[in-house]
Amino acid sequence: MDQADGLRKFSRGVSLKTSGRPAIGTGKIRGLAVASGKGGVGKTNFVANLAYTLASAGKRVLVFDADMGLGNVHILLGLAPRFNMQHVISGEKTIEEVIIRGPGGIDVLPAGSGHRKYSELNGEEMLALKTELEALEADYDYVLFDIGAGISANVMYFCSAANEVAVITNTEPTAFADAYALMKILSRDYGQRRFRLIVNSVSGRRDGEIVHRRLEQVSDRFNLNIAIELLGSIPYDEMVVKSVREQRLFTERYPGCGAAEAVRKIARTLVDTLPAAQIGWDRMLAMRA
Repeated sequence: MDQADGLRKFSRGVSLKTSGRPAIGTGKIRGLAVASGKGGVGKTNFVANLAYTLASAGKRVLVFDADMGLGNVHILLGLAPRFNMQHVISGEKTIEEVIIRGPGGIDVLPAGSGHRKYSELNGEEMLALKTELEALEADYDYVLFDIGAGISANVMYFCSAANEVAVITNTEPTAFADAYALMKILSRDYGQRRFRLIVNSVSGRRDGEIVHRRLEQVSDRFNLNIAIELLGSIPYDEMVVKSVREQRLFTERYPGCGAAEAVRKIARTLVDTLPAAQIGWDRMLAMRA
């Protein structure tokens, strides 16, 4: 099967699968896209642990690994999927057939790895994939996009497809510069005016505030006309490093560590500011205290 035949089958699968579902429309997907200008800042680890935290509070969560060429959420979660989004794009599987269950009851849409042709989707593939995701969103309280690092066309598209964009960085100057570049392009070329900011691996709360303030100052200096909200900071924590080696989530394996507490605080802020029920939070926070 060549890629053109696969795309036609993929498009047919969209119309068949979504019949009987409520109409979703063609606007932005009710979800949070988490992106980073630079790789290696802990983006995927944050998304996976945020998903677990939300699911622990009784939320229905879908993690979409949107790094189509180098997806690795499943590795972090200790999963070994038989199929991934490359099988959906080729028309071999429907999107529902590749969803797998992860820790804590989160659902995961795994991406493939090592296939360069999927690292840059064409316009038809992007539109068909967005249609599938729009149909799925009615089944979940939160859809979390783990966006690839950088400023590729895929990154820009998936960021613009979600109704909320969070940029994660750390305190390194290169990560800061790349985070700014990402927000600049999204605001200038895609009309994104509001960003959430997560600062990872900080030595203290003040570090996150400094990065936030510097990004605001630079964006004001160059008249980007954007709003940057500090969603939270996550401290450097040896338990995070240990859990990655164990292919376990630190919020599951070491729920009392500082990083896990920071993720719970970020999750609570999201629940307070994005439309979703508050069921389960008091119980969960009391258990983790």
